[in-house]
Amino acid sequence: MLRHNSGSPGCWQLALRRIFRAQDFYGSIRLIIGLALVLGITPYYVSRDGCHGERVVRESWYGFANSISRWLLFAYCYAHIHLHRESLIGYFMRNDISQVSTRLHDVAGICAAVVIFIMPLFLRRHLRHAIENLVRIDRRLARLHLPVDYKEVKYQALLVLLLVTALDVSIIIACLVCLAKVDVRPSYQLIFIMIYELITISITICMFCLLARSVQRRLIQLHKVLKNLAHQWDTRSIKAVQKQRSLQCLDSFSMYTIVTKDPVEIIQESMEIHQLICEAAATANKYFTYQLLTIISIAFLIIVFDAYYVLETLLGKSKRESKFKTVEFVTFFSCQMILYLIAIISIVEGSNRAIKKSEKTGGIVHSLLNKTKSPEVRDKLQQFSMQLMHLKINFTAAGLFNIDRTLYFTISGALTTYLIILLQFTSNSPSNESGNGFDCCEAYHNMTNRTI
Repeated sequence: MLRHNSGSPGCWQLALRRIFRAQDFYGSIRLIIGLALVLGITPYYVSRDGCHGERVVRESWYGFANSISRWLLFAYCYAHIHLHRESLIGYFMRNDISQVSTRLHDVAGICAAVVIFIMPLFLRRHLRHAIENLVRIDRRLARLHLPVDYKEVKYQALLVLLLVTALDVSIIIACLVCLAKVDVRPSYQLIFIMIYELITISITICMFCLLARSVQRRLIQLHKVLKNLAHQWDTRSIKAVQKQRSLQCLDSFSMYTIVTKDPVEIIQESMEIHQLICEAAATANKYFTYQLLTIISIAFLIIVFDAYYVLETLLGKSKRESKFKTVEFVTFFSCQMILYLIAIISIVEGSNRAIKKSEKTGGIVHSLLNKTKSPEVRDKLQQFSMQLMHLKINFTAAGLFNIDRTLYFTISGALTTYLIILLQFTSNSPSNESGNGFDCCEAYHNMTNRTI
């Protein structure tokens, strides 16, 4: 009896198998879609179809109610801190620039709550269409004997979620410890905004990067199909392939489909897969476009003012400031600045990798075009080339700017410009001319005596 119990899997083993098991694309994204549903980011959840038993994405009334309730909770918290004139920077310093940054952050936070919780309810069909297109692509790739490894997809999704959770928890703990060491006790509403805004932005970025990575993974599989065909043409002529129908494997990839199907059929299938990939990327961009615009705008705003606070404290702090409070001040705002900098890098890199991978398709198609000797195959490859000219993968933020690595240069230039303006404004202000400067400790004590 004991041997039977030791041999049978325990509850924790069954739970782990269920977590890491993924038989299709829905199974690989089930966890992150469930987290987004709980957080109020999306009204969808993954379930099985009662008729065919296949997994599908369904809408939930709980998702609609949850999103609206989270938005109302955010509105209440922002109204509370606005009425009480409370802000994180207000506990450390109080001047014209800090008040402007506080108002800007409040307005951006309210807009972010609308875009993250309410806007996805109206754009939800784009997310479902993007997922359904990816599923159609996987079925076509399976017919070409190049299936997607869903287990690896789920492992990568779990790894990203663990890294994001560890990063968010570390930043939150570091910020709370810094506030506690300087005896700052923010209201529960302000703490909720700081933590929940960070979590929702992180999960939204994870969802976007997951879909962008899914597009990139399908492009890699498409390139394998075309490269296998090119490899075949390098070893034998098309006529020999059509007559012999050999089942010999030419490389590490499965060549069964390549040599038993007509090359025209393979190219036609590849064209249809490429079109579905472009449609999936376009619909995903329609769903995330306003969210990405809001997240990048908020991140840029926070980076500008946090960098200003840190530089002003390090370069122009008063001699009466203690080193301990300066360290806590710099640590607190540096953590925020680093976190939102990572957010921008994650968005840009996830988008840029998919775009760069799609650009390689044209080179592979034209290499096939130079190798083929069949007029019929050449015509089909020319059609594929024309399709590549008109169907391109591109991610934008509401059409205002492209999300690729050129955004780094744009943000760096704007950040440098605004920092110089803010520092010059500070150096030319009347308070600095009289020799007072920004006394963070004094402003902090004044705020503490007024609010506590």
